[in-house]
Amino acid sequence: MGSRTLRGAVAVAGAGESTYYKRGRSPDPEFVMCCESILNACTDAGLDPREIDGFSAYADERSDPTRLAAALGVNGLRYSNMVFGGGGAMGSAAVANAAMAIATGMAETVVVYRSLAQGQFRRFGAGAQTPTISGPAALTAPYGLTSAAQQFALRVMRLFHERGVSPSTQKALALASYHHAQQNPRAVMYGRPLGPDDYDNSRWIAEPFHLFDCCMENDGAAAIVIVSAERAKDLRHAARPCYLLGAAAGNGFREGTTVHNAEPYASAGFTTLVPRLYEMAGVAPSDVDVVQGYVNFTGGVVMGLVEHGLCTYDDVNEACTFENLISPTGRMPFNTSGGNLAECYVHGLELQLEGVRQVWGESCNQVPDAKVSLVFSGPMVAPTSDCIYGSEETL
Repeated sequence: MGSRTLRGAVAVAGAGESTYYKRGRSPDPEFVMCCESILNACTDAGLDPREIDGFSAYADERSDPTRLAAALGVNGLRYSNMVFGGGGAMGSAAVANAAMAIATGMAETVVVYRSLAQGQFRRFGAGAQTPTISGPAALTAPYGLTSAAQQFALRVMRLFHERGVSPSTQKALALASYHHAQQNPRAVMYGRPLGPDDYDNSRWIAEPFHLFDCCMENDGAAAIVIVSAERAKDLRHAARPCYLLGAAAGNGFREGTTVHNAEPYASAGFTTLVPRLYEMAGVAPSDVDVVQGYVNFTGGVVMGLVEHGLCTYDDVNEACTFENLISPTGRMPFNTSGGNLAECYVHGLELQLEGVRQVWGESCNQVPDAKVSLVFSGPMVAPTSDCIYGSEETL
């Protein structure tokens, strides 16, 4: 890629979140939670929030940057961006956009953020309720395919049929997420452990998804502050900085079709991104110490782990076991904060915070000497996005 790269150009200066709540339980409006998360991120960085001059968001974020700038007392707004794409698929792309703004001199201090108040606004887990059906939905809704769980269940059933993947891989991902949440006081499911029998006895949502295969619905906000690599040397995390090594976003040929005729059908949508991601980052799958993956539904994560080269379809059933997915002893520690299943569903931005904290050495479930942290966003959604964080030793 020559000189056209983000590798090592920027660092994460701070990470912060609001209190996380079950859907509808937040006493504060969405905007207030958003401001809280940004202020906490600035405190973590040792930065005055008035120094922020850019904002990067995604997924139809409602907390408007100009309003945030006014509320936070920002001296001047230089950069404002929102990435197209549904759900949490563009969480990593929002980080990449912030990095590009800094690397090109468009801004100096950019906040990547996401805020959700599903009690104040609409639920994301319910099927669409409209008086008329048109467009792609006209080919699915009349046949009962109305919710995300139903639509993605079809892809995962194809995965199991074509690839010989065991449903036990989904169970392991859920159990590992809940296991990690028990060491994370921020997690909504902190103090609510999940055992194998609890998983097996939970109700079906849309086969092959049990209740605990599906992401939570929450109120909360999260934010990270990104600055140039040079500037990060003067801030709070200078002793163990976390750099962005690589990022990628997009989708392959016809992966964005919305009427369930994409090929390959049993895909998480990362195959065209992954080569670009590792090339920019200058690392290989074998270098990845810890993984934070967006869990809309567990089956898509199984595909995502394979497509990122962390295992193959020949050994995925052996790789995706509870023992292998937990920190600090597993070979492929996954969603070490609890992730979308057990920490909080903030459209996946909480995964960026945990990916960074692993490199800082500040996770509640720290992977020993973690140097390379992979975050992938939005399996089975198009477009998708990725990023890789690394310590100073990786540069």
